[in-house]
Amino acid sequence: ERFAAHFGSPKTPAPVVEVSGRTFPVDVHYRPLVRSEEDEDDRTLQEGILHAVREVETIEREKGWLHGPRDVLVFLPGEREIRETADTLRRADLKGTEILPLYARLSNEEQNRVFAPHRGRRIVLATNVAETSLTVPGIRYVIDPGLVRISRYSYRAKIQRLPIEPVSQASANQRKGRCGRIAEGVCIRLYDEEDFLSRPAFTDPEIQRTNLASVILSMLALKLGNIEDFPFVDPPDGRFVKDGFRLLFELGAVNDKQQLSALGRKLAKLPIDPRLARMVLAGAERGSLRDVLVVVSALAIQDPRDRPADKRQAADQAHQRWHDPDSDFVALLNLWHGIENAREALSGNQLRRWCRDHYINYLRMREWHDTFRQLRQLLRDMDIEVPAPLPRDENESEEQAKQARRKTSGKLHQALLSGLLSNLGTLLENREYLGARNRKFMIHPGSGLAKKTPKWVMAFELIETTKLFARTVAKIDPQWIEPQAQHLVKSSYSEPHWEMKRAQVVAFEQVTLFGLPIVARRRVHYGPIAPQESRELFIRRALVEGEFQTKGEFFTHNRALIEEVEALEDRARRRDILVDEETLFAFYDERIPTDIVNGKGFEHWRKQAERQDPTLLKFDIDALKARDAHDVTQAQYPDHLTLSGVAYPVSYHFDPDADDDGVTLTVPAAMLPQLPVHALEWLVPGLLREKCIALLKSLPKSIRRQVVPIPDWVDAALETLVPDERPLTEALGEFIRRRTATRVHSDDWRLDLLPPHLIMNVRVVDHAGKTLGQGRDVRALERRFEEAASAG
Repeated sequence: ERFAAHFGSPKTPAPVVEVSGRTFPVDVHYRPLVRSEEDEDDRTLQEGILHAVREVETIEREKGWLHGPRDVLVFLPGEREIRETADTLRRADLKGTEILPLYARLSNEEQNRVFAPHRGRRIVLATNVAETSLTVPGIRYVIDPGLVRISRYSYRAKIQRLPIEPVSQASANQRKGRCGRIAEGVCIRLYDEEDFLSRPAFTDPEIQRTNLASVILSMLALKLGNIEDFPFVDPPDGRFVKDGFRLLFELGAVNDKQQLSALGRKLAKLPIDPRLARMVLAGAERGSLRDVLVVVSALAIQDPRDRPADKRQAADQAHQRWHDPDSDFVALLNLWHGIENAREALSGNQLRRWCRDHYINYLRMREWHDTFRQLRQLLRDMDIEVPAPLPRDENESEEQAKQARRKTSGKLHQALLSGLLSNLGTLLENREYLGARNRKFMIHPGSGLAKKTPKWVMAFELIETTKLFARTVAKIDPQWIEPQAQHLVKSSYSEPHWEMKRAQVVAFEQVTLFGLPIVARRRVHYGPIAPQESRELFIRRALVEGEFQTKGEFFTHNRALIEEVEALEDRARRRDILVDEETLFAFYDERIPTDIVNGKGFEHWRKQAERQDPTLLKFDIDALKARDAHDVTQAQYPDHLTLSGVAYPVSYHFDPDADDDGVTLTVPAAMLPQLPVHALEWLVPGLLREKCIALLKSLPKSIRRQVVPIPDWVDAALETLVPDERPLTEALGEFIRRRTATRVHSDDWRLDLLPPHLIMNVRVVDHAGKTLGQGRDVRALERRFEEAASAG
């Protein structure tokens, strides 16, 4: 009716011609597995089928159908259910009954058994191959659980699923009709009538449950217009259309505007799945066309290898001859060469026997060769020549030939990868793989890699049954992926930082393909990616912080001025003299062009800019000072201290966490014994007031009360005290005694409360100026370096 309405005029549908075959009445019995009575237990599928078989025996006796056709056809959703049901029926010991499986993957010999003459009853356990594709003779009874495993493409998961679903009313009636061809029949449905009536009238059309990439590609090549406007009998879901375009974009067949590309026009000339067509053209580009065409021809048909249910181990052993440990694709290539060698050496009948002995389906093997030849001719029509096979080395064993193919399989796999970019996976744990769009899958048990765990794999197909499985799998090098997926990958960047050696800002790049990380942490130049951020990092780290190697005079000039101001800060023990980094950044920022992001570009610009203005990048000492530092003078913070007529170098460091925080006096080891220890207590004039205040604060409270306010007392004391070689505490104590008549004893001074920077640090060096050690206890240093002093 839909076809009649579609192809007719708006008011007049097209005529329908119905040609009905001869049929007989069929009784329908509903025997649901889920029992409606509370005192009855639900049945499993196998129990329900066995119960229906028993009912068939009762029906026969009641109707007197003890002669003529008596066979039973049981519809099941898949091979596993067929095996389980066969086991159940065989254990039931049904007398005079033969049980035969029937599904597409059986060998021709096994499938033909259902047509052979027989005695007694035959129970045929079949998938929906017996619903329309094949008529099984002698069927009088149908047992229908009402289930089917149907192929559905998931546009969300981007995988082909094989869920088990209830059959439609049309399919159920088609199954029922299988037992009314030769006589009256009985159909036992393992569900109730209400369930039957609630089911959809028809099975969803294939165009509404499959990937539409091939359809879209053909329509674009034929210029049939927008697919969404095309008058389909059953229009596909718009989401499936979008997904089809996504796959074509993945393959490079269309651009981002959904227009056919030059590559897409070539793909459309090959009447195979677009993924397979992409592999073929990639093989031509990579010099591996013949091998790719062999593999693609195998993938385009049903697997030529037979694996009978009752001879699986024998079949697996036979196929092991062509096994490759890292690739099911290479295994197909090995099989092809094995067949070719047999074709050359054997006659037609011998080849048939050879195929049977090695569990190769002869007809599918012929189909494989026919597909190869047809594709080869199509490529010739496209001016793409398939290379002839290399001459066979008579001295090369089959194993040596396999090893040679394995070593050169890189080009083959890279060509195949071009069509499988969304079918990749990286190993997680427990043999599970993470694939595109966060899918997790396992390698199918039938794969040659099922017992291995390569880090990266690609799969020809991902099929969801009980789990998501990858079929026809190969180990790959992840470095192959990115070059082929430039139009698909996404990059993110982290941890941008300046690298002095490279003289550029570097970040770590993560590259993902459909959410799958294919590059984890690759160092890349960040300048072209984020020029503004890179420029700022370059100025801050290279120029402001000085992490840069350059011959530019400005750099040494500026660093020297900064160090000069920092030296003032070390002396004054404050960090507010040198301008902050933002001021230094602003200086460079307003002078350096916005397109300078690294050392190389900067040097090129600088050399030209300094020819016009040599001082362009040079600091001014006054501009580097945030405040006036007139009090930080040479007199207050001298570079040398003269003690007992000897001048000792003095250095300053402002870092409370450092061992040399404060003032450091450098003394040769030989001079340690001659060093006037008490003179060191006076430090340098610039720190003497702070030390005196700290000393007075360390006194007992009874004495402190008499010298308040302490800063004023210290100022008064410093007006009269002159640094000499007597202890500072002694001089201060004498000053207090004269003013207050209070005697200060030596143990009243709590020197342990003084911060380290108020005690002179002494650095001991050898005759070559090498540091031997340092500390603030001169007597301890003398004992430690007594031998060195004697040697000096």
